[in-house]
Amino acid sequence: MLPSIVKGKSLAVGPTLDDFIEKFFYGWPRFHLAAETTWSPRVDVRENDKEIVIDAELPGIEQKDIKVNVASNVLTISGERTEEKKEEKQGYSHVERHYGKFERSFGLPETVNADKISATFKNGVLTLTLPKTEKAKPKEINIAVK
Repeated sequence: MLPSIVKGKSLAVGPTLDDFIEKFFYGWPRFHLAAETTWSPRVDVRENDKEIVIDAELPGIEQKDIKVNVASNVLTISGERTEEKKEEKQGYSHVERHYGKFERSFGLPETVNADKISATFKNGVLTLTLPKTEKAKPKEINIAVK
């Protein structure tokens, strides 16, 4: 829905194109979680010969409120960002920060050694390191030419 103009200010009413794009590219919440899941953290995924690394943006969340687990070859990051108490004097007219529960899930390829996944959390970024199994790492074989 296009934003409407109210008294010279742009005010988004209803779902925006950004909302649609976010849900399309970052996943629709599962139906049984739709009422509980309110936002989804942005992630960067990079890969090299030894590992896959996932960086998830989780600003404003404390480490104790983040849960990472693997079940049935699916890695899930979940948690909750609680809303700050707003002073009524401030008169907020537009809030874009997301609060509430979140969940992101990633299917793991067979090349990942799930038992050795590690996680660090620093400056609002959760970094997950998913090491690859030995058989998944490319091997260089020198062949003697005769």
